[in-house]
Amino acid sequence: MEKRNFLKNMVGAAALMAALTTGTPLAAAPLSSGPDASTVATQFVNVNGKKFAYRRFGKKSAYPLVFTNYLTGSMDNWDPAVINELAKDREVILFDNAGVAASEGQTPDNIAAMAKDAAAFIHALGLKKTDLFGFSIGGMVAQQLTIDEPGLIHRLILVGTGPRGGEGMQDYTPEVWALFSKKYEHADELLLETFFTPSPASQKAGREYLSRIRARVNKDKTLSDKVVPAQLAAIFGWGKMPSGNFEYLKAITQPVLVIHGDKDIICPTVNAFTLKQHLPNAQLIIYPDTNHSPQNQMPNLFVRQVNLFLAGVQ
Repeated sequence: MEKRNFLKNMVGAAALMAALTTGTPLAAAPLSSGPDASTVATQFVNVNGKKFAYRRFGKKSAYPLVFTNYLTGSMDNWDPAVINELAKDREVILFDNAGVAASEGQTPDNIAAMAKDAAAFIHALGLKKTDLFGFSIGGMVAQQLTIDEPGLIHRLILVGTGPRGGEGMQDYTPEVWALFSKKYEHADELLLETFFTPSPASQKAGREYLSRIRARVNKDKTLSDKVVPAQLAAIFGWGKMPSGNFEYLKAITQPVLVIHGDKDIICPTVNAFTLKQHLPNAQLIIYPDTNHSPQNQMPNLFVRQVNLFLAGVQ
């Protein structure tokens, strides 16, 4: 019933979820004095005749770190506690993929097309080789992009995501659909239940995360009502691919860091183990008492581990 009601009212649901990227900065954390995830200006680049929005800052490095985002996520939703720390050692690049928020074009309804758009964006910036960070649906896009253009990717980080045809990835559970349909005092509080566990420690971390992303000035545009249906179709299309179709992962020979929460209700944790089993050169970290976004719950630990991985420390 919850799923049917949600999909039936998809325009309203899209508007609700879009509010996650443009919510009022309630109890916002203080801004830093220099350019960072909360203040860096949005730029635009022509990608196959369409303008893509992006933000780029940090220390110049051999391999810029490009981020591919989650369902309904825009550049505003990346955690400053993660992005700013990573930017101390390397350049970070955030962007809205086709049709999302401030980027032009139509949001594809499949991962393959999303990956092509992401690759075209990277090429449009003139980048020859990058590290790639994929979160949730962004992790699906990152896998496909790495397969399509292996020479473009140096190292790969996959968070809260799973393989094609992964377990429990063909649809969300009734519990998750109920959360999407639930009314919240502030729309972004949906993330407290979909990104964080019910434990007091996790909820405290969740509210701190909301405070950090609410600090963003000059926020991204709201999502159109076409984005959520297309992204959901892409996610479930990826999940419905034939079971046992994990051989494709052997083509990803780059070093991969897989990080997942042990209580992920969006993408079941077992999928992280599947990735580790079938990727030729992968490390796996499972965070305790964490739901779909371990990076936002334990940003300090997460940054240390990512920095070690990107530096080539095994």
